[in-house]
Amino acid sequence: MAAARQVKTPERARQNTEASGALATVAAAAVEEAQRAGLLEGERTEHVSFRAPRALVEAARRETGIQSTTELGIAALASLARPDPVAAFMKRTRGRLAGLPKIEP
Repeated sequence: MAAARQVKTPERARQNTEASGALATVAAAAVEEAQRAGLLEGERTEHVSFRAPRALVEAARRETGIQSTTELGIAALASLARPDPVAAFMKRTRGRLAGLPKIEP
């Protein structure tokens, strides 16, 4: 049985490369949240392979500072796995705001 590989933390990825912009922070938060949720535990057994436009990959690398394709993919999946707080709020409050008084401009 192969030993489980440790996922680089976003902080470590940023130390190895130049991170810029808010996307680096979002990617770091997504990976950290995935770690706390236990989504990065265990062996890496799933193989994900796809073709993407070079410009998209390069822009993601530039914005996050992540140069490893594997780590970039993990950051992207972690971002998709996060619950959207705005969507959750909209679901919780649907129909509740209709009874409030109108605000005049």
